[in-house]
Amino acid sequence: MNTATNPAAQDTASLLTLDDVRAAAGRIEGAVVRTAMDYSRTLSQITGADIWLKFENLQFTAAYKERGALNAMLLLGGEQANRGVIAASAGNHAQGLAYHGARLGIPVTIVMPRTTPTVKVQQTEVLGGKVVLFGETFDEASAHARQLEDELGLTFVHPFDDPHVAAGQGTVALEMLEQVPELDMLVLPVGGGGLASGMGTAARAIKPDIALIGVEAELFPSMYNRLKHNDLPCGGDTLAEGIAVKEPGAFTSQVLRRLLDDVVLVSESALERAVSLLLQIEKTVAEGAGAAGLAAVLAHPARFKGRKIGIPITGGNIDTRLLANVLLRDLARSGRLARLRLTLQDRPGALFKVMREFDAHNVNIIEIYHQRIFTHLPAKGLITDIECEARDREQLEALIESLREKGYAVDSVELN
Repeated sequence: MNTATNPAAQDTASLLTLDDVRAAAGRIEGAVVRTAMDYSRTLSQITGADIWLKFENLQFTAAYKERGALNAMLLLGGEQANRGVIAASAGNHAQGLAYHGARLGIPVTIVMPRTTPTVKVQQTEVLGGKVVLFGETFDEASAHARQLEDELGLTFVHPFDDPHVAAGQGTVALEMLEQVPELDMLVLPVGGGGLASGMGTAARAIKPDIALIGVEAELFPSMYNRLKHNDLPCGGDTLAEGIAVKEPGAFTSQVLRRLLDDVVLVSESALERAVSLLLQIEKTVAEGAGAAGLAAVLAHPARFKGRKIGIPITGGNIDTRLLANVLLRDLARSGRLARLRLTLQDRPGALFKVMREFDAHNVNIIEIYHQRIFTHLPAKGLITDIECEARDREQLEALIESLREKGYAVDSVELN
C-alpha cells in the first residue's frame, strides 16, 4: 500500500510535511500535556511484541484531539479569532475546541444532532462551547454547521480533513519517537484519518523505515475500502465510536495512500478485550477507539510478533455504564462469569440439590432466574438460569461436568 517510492505519489508529499508538524509542536507546547509513554511488560508477554503505550487519554480533555484543534485555532487571523470557530462534532473534537477556545478567548460553536446524549452536550458547554442542536443525524448537523459558517462569518474547523488539524495530531508521533527512538512500528487508529496522517507524516520523515499500520473497526471499514478499493458494508453500533466514520477525508486519504503499509480491521470483541486489558493491566481507562491499536495487535498476533510497537491510547472518554458492561462481558468470555441454563423438575428440594453442586465446586452464585410459564417444557418442568462466578474456565467446566453426571441438562449461555 505504501507508494512513497512511486514518483506519481510524490506530488502528495507537499500536502503535509514534517516541518508542518514541528511548527505545530512549537505552537502548542505548554498548552497540551506531554503525555507519558511506558513499556508494558505484561501486554508484551501476551502479544509477543514489545509494546509501548502513549497515554493520550491523560490530556485535559482525555483525548489527543485537542492538539489539532489548538493548532488550527492558533493559526487564525485576528478577525477570524474574534468572530470565532464552528464545528460539527459530538465527541472529543468538540471538547478540544471548547476547552482551548475558552482559554484563548475564541468563541466556539459546536453543532450536534438532537439525538446527542445530554452528557456530551453538558461536557462541551462546561468547557466553554456554545452548543447548537440540529437534525437527527451527524450529516444534518454538519450541513447546518456549514450554513452557520457562511451566515455568521465563522471559521469551520474540520475534525480530521484539515492539514492544520492533522499537523497538530502529528505531534503525538514527534513525542513518541523522542521518548522511544528504537520503535520500528506505529499502530494507529483510523477514522477520518487526521491522526494517522499527521503521525504518519512525522514518523516516516524522521524514521523512513518505520512500519505504519492503520486500524479500523470491522463495522466501519471506510478508509480500508478506499485504500484497498474494496466495498465492505459500513455502519452499525460499534464500541469504537470515535473512529466510526462512513466517509474518510479527501485530504487524509491522499496522505495515507502514500504512507500506510497496511490497514487492518478489528472485531467488536477484540475492541472490548483491549479496553478491558488496559484497565486491568495498565490501570488506565480507554474508550473503544482509544484501544483500537492494542486490539489490532491482540487480534493479529502473527502480523506484529517481534516488533517494537508504539501504540497511542488516543482517548479515555467512555460512558461508565458501557465500561462496566465491557468489563463484565470480558469476564464472561474468559469463563470467570457464566450463565448456566438447567432444566429441572418443579418439586421441593430440586433447586437445593443443584445448589449443593455449586457449593462443592466453590462456584459463587450471583443471580437465579426461574421460568415456569414461557417454556416449551411440560407443566411440571421449569427452566432455571443461574448466573455464577468462578475462578477460571477450568473450575466452571468441572461444575458443568459434575451436574451432567448427575443427570441435569445444562447449557452455557454464550456471548457473541
